[in-house]
Amino acid sequence: MSLYKWIGSSCGAAMVVLVTWSLLKWVWVQPRRLERHLRLQGINGTSYKLLFGDTKEMGHMANQAYQNPINIHDNIVPRLLPFVYQAAKTYGNIFFAWFGPTPMVHVLDPGLAKDILSRINDFKKLRNSNPYIKLLFQGLIDYDGEKWFKHRKIINPAFHAHKFKYMAPAMHLSCTEMIEKWRILLGREHSYELDVYPYLQTLTSDIISRTAFGSNYEEGRRIFELQKELITLLLEIIRYSVYIPGSRFLPTKKNKRIKKIDQHVKGSIKGIINKRLMAMEGGQPSQDDLLGILLESNQKEIKQMSIEDVIEECKLFYFAGQETTSNLLVWSMILLSQHQHWQEQARDEVFRVFGQNKPDIDGLSRLKIVTMILHEVLRIYPAVISLYRLTNEEIKLGDVSLPSGTAVTVPVVLLHHDCETWGDDANDFKPERFSKGVLKATKGKMSYFPFGWGPRISIGQNFAMMEAKIALAMILQHFSFVLSTSYVHAPKSIITLQPEFGAHLIIKPVNL
Repeated sequence: MSLYKWIGSSCGAAMVVLVTWSLLKWVWVQPRRLERHLRLQGINGTSYKLLFGDTKEMGHMANQAYQNPINIHDNIVPRLLPFVYQAAKTYGNIFFAWFGPTPMVHVLDPGLAKDILSRINDFKKLRNSNPYIKLLFQGLIDYDGEKWFKHRKIINPAFHAHKFKYMAPAMHLSCTEMIEKWRILLGREHSYELDVYPYLQTLTSDIISRTAFGSNYEEGRRIFELQKELITLLLEIIRYSVYIPGSRFLPTKKNKRIKKIDQHVKGSIKGIINKRLMAMEGGQPSQDDLLGILLESNQKEIKQMSIEDVIEECKLFYFAGQETTSNLLVWSMILLSQHQHWQEQARDEVFRVFGQNKPDIDGLSRLKIVTMILHEVLRIYPAVISLYRLTNEEIKLGDVSLPSGTAVTVPVVLLHHDCETWGDDANDFKPERFSKGVLKATKGKMSYFPFGWGPRISIGQNFAMMEAKIALAMILQHFSFVLSTSYVHAPKSIITLQPEFGAHLIIKPVNL
């Protein structure tokens, strides 16, 4: 018996030693080794602080920055990324800081940033370990390697330019419905104060519902309304609390609602997909909406995507399509409210190209001023303020070597506001920067990444730009708008860059 006790106590002691060593290695040995490696490469950064790294200071600075709104002419970077903004002043355009025991290398050099985003096999997607994120979105945006390549190939036909002409009527209809709501609010009044942001969110939600599900629009709309509720619930959890392993399985009221919505959304999308598949098997041609094109493409590729994969891609259509375009439109209206001469130039161009007719696909390419405006809006207010990657082996980046497991971030919003690239007026709204295209605007440095860069550049960028052009053109045809005195300028990044307190504008009917 004493022998068994000795063996048991020895095993227990060994386990304690092993766990203690693993913990020590994670919180101290490994971080110190990585810090020495990075400093020997000539990369400077903050000193490692046990377990928490710089996260406490980052959180404190972010809370301080978000406490008060800013002037509309101010640089938005100190509000959005205060820690990174200050650290870049101290350490230069490549430095590291600590997210807990993990070093995060920040790259503000345009050439190196482009290199990182181009080398998708060397710099993988950095995934959040919080399982709630997977409920929020997966799909193409989250995959790497062979699965990413297969999905990209299957989804790509849905975003070919020649398919867009079939989606334009859905965009016209959604825009007309929103414009009619604004007309009713105006009534016989000369002007009306309106927070346009929720209307633009509904607009882009309706557009993606119609273009994704076509004849199943009403069912798709209900799915996306539930998806919106799910996103709100998940963001509340992700934003204000640290994830405790296993906590999503606790029978809390919020967890129960999240589970119910997720099951309903997936079940409803699966029902639509199965109906489509049965119709296609019965000889009916596929529909020219995103789902129809996706299913047809998947059949041609010998069904390399499962039903579950298609469901996740449909959820991603909504999240990415709705968020990106609604934010592009709201910031466009805010900036054009402030810069009336650009609003007038854009309206004159729209009437010159389309008159009072609905914008057609061919005419959109002739909207030079509108395109310049949208490019400049995306420069000042990119949808995603930072892009994150991870090395899975030792990688050479420029003159430095990054060890395996190094997290890397490209702070897009800093690059878009860099005075060295854009000039001393980098914070000013000047669409003329893009009069000769993006390459000329960046002085050949290619430091403009509103939709990412390289092979992983957003597959929906052309769709989003077409949608934004049609919506903005139709708004300009019917309304003029100025900033309300109640407008509060408070850009905030909640996955995407949004106006925290909405967009209160004074709208007026256009007198022809």
